[in-house]
Amino acid sequence: MAKNFIKPRKHETGRTITTKTPYGTTSDMLVTDENILSKVEYPENFVLVKDGDGYYITQKSRLDSGLADPNRYDISYRNSACSKFLSSISEYDDNKT
Repeated sequence: MAKNFIKPRKHETGRTITTKTPYGTTSDMLVTDENILSKVEYPENFVLVKDGDGYYITQKSRLDSGLADPNRYDISYRNSACSKFLSSISEYDDNKT
């Protein structure tokens, strides 16, 4: 007699993931708009990236590394360190729409 297996339910957080990975940073997330890049200053070994939650700045070494990027999922980083860099972007993004 075959045993019935119950499929475990997947945990749903109500958050829709719009990128390839929920925690890592991939090269398709890089911002290439020159108008935006000209408004932001950041160190040479960093890049500007956009995901479903907005813009953030991360190290180039984190791109396509297969590892989780703490700059992406750390809310306190986005609120404090990135805010000084990204205030001009949000103004541009609001005017664009």
